[in-house]
Amino acid sequence: MRYLATLFENNRAWAAKRTAADPGFFARLSGIQRPDYLWIGCADSRVPANEIVDLDPGELFVHRNVANVVPPDDPNVLSTVQFAVDALRVKHIIVCGHYGCGGVQAAFADRAEPPLHDWIEWIRTVRRTHADELAALPDDEARWRRLCELNVQAQVANVCRTKTVLAAWDRGQPLAVHGWIYGLEDGHAARPPATP
Repeated sequence: MRYLATLFENNRAWAAKRTAADPGFFARLSGIQRPDYLWIGCADSRVPANEIVDLDPGELFVHRNVANVVPPDDPNVLSTVQFAVDALRVKHIIVCGHYGCGGVQAAFADRAEPPLHDWIEWIRTVRRTHADELAALPDDEARWRRLCELNVQAQVANVCRTKTVLAAWDRGQPLAVHGWIYGLEDGHAARPPATP
């Protein structure tokens, strides 16, 4: 319980600091939610979505899971996309992976314990699809980095194939889907290199 008490203390200090800097912050925050962005990122604790792009609470709608995967049959991510696009009317969906992703690294192994095994299978499919490109790279580190990039590209494609996104585009709703890769080593986000 000692650790939870510390978290509550941290929360109160954070709230006091926010209120001191901006007395109306929480009143505005508790109003209607209108972010322009949906962030689909990895659950890795080193990749804090709002901090990476320096946005306040309320400015970024966030979904995180192991290795930023967007399976076509996962109700969690699909309902997040649907709510973000249909209810919040976000203008941008950002799929952000990161170098050093443990979920992506697990896709190089043959087996993981359930339920992680089934989840990682989505990334193993990306690995198999790009087997020749990955095999041509000089070492395991380069292959891991490249699979992180390729996974982002695959998940962007999955987002673009969702019924929600296709319907939004059909009705002319302004909506762009982006793929980013984040570097733990320097804190920079960028577009992953294109597939040759």
